[in-house]
Amino acid sequence: MIGIISGSGIDQWPGLIDRQIHHATTPFGSVNVTLGTVEDTVVAHVSRHGPSHERLSHQVNHKANLSVLIDLGVTAVIGCTACGAVQPSIEPGSLIVFDDLYFGSNRMPDGSLCTWFDTPGQKGRGHWIFDHPFSDDLRSSLINAGKEFKSKILTNGVYGHVDGPRFNSRTEISALAACGVTAISQTGGPETVLAGEAQLPYALVGYVTDYANGVANVPEPIEALVARMRMSADRFAELLHAALPLVNAHTPQPAGEVFWVES
Repeated sequence: MIGIISGSGIDQWPGLIDRQIHHATTPFGSVNVTLGTVEDTVVAHVSRHGPSHERLSHQVNHKANLSVLIDLGVTAVIGCTACGAVQPSIEPGSLIVFDDLYFGSNRMPDGSLCTWFDTPGQKGRGHWIFDHPFSDDLRSSLINAGKEFKSKILTNGVYGHVDGPRFNSRTEISALAACGVTAISQTGGPETVLAGEAQLPYALVGYVTDYANGVANVPEPIEALVARMRMSADRFAELLHAALPLVNAHTPQPAGEVFWVES
């Protein structure tokens, strides 16, 4: 079973066969998860923001979303996020298979540190140690699946996590660009870290809906962003549906390892 976490504008995963919606309860809250099949692969889909974008980015329950997928026994998770380009060379409408992360605050939406290990003496506590924060196996499957696509796919990029729900100022975007960030959104940081600590193979794919503030010489109207947001579901589905058979061809490995601290 492969987990898919979708973002803005994707309440239901396109092309999911034998769809069954379950209301699951976790220690961190309740989550609706949809089970079904895609390309003969069993899929567990979680809509990050909930139905009708119920939760804005600062209200997403990342621990509940990951917890329900872990409890279901998924062997890997692919996250999808609409994002804004920080680098002017990145064209809106492009897909990005991220290979690095900028998440300087390492904070959950409620301000607490982003970790499962939040209790002193907690059994199974440790430090996530890695070279790259995303699963190389999952990234390879996504990249290979996208080689024949008409849509432009970038095979690497630095994902920048920013806090929402507001968008960023020109000065803030300039600072992120100086750090080498490729594109930004408001939800991918906690997912990456929590999956890493859980040793759950995780990859993050971005669909560029627009340029962040100050990147383009002439800002696009907001209608252009909204139109691309509507197209994102089909672009994500096209890539993931081609990648799932490749993911199933081997057992994906997680990024890095956790150095467990003995009690």
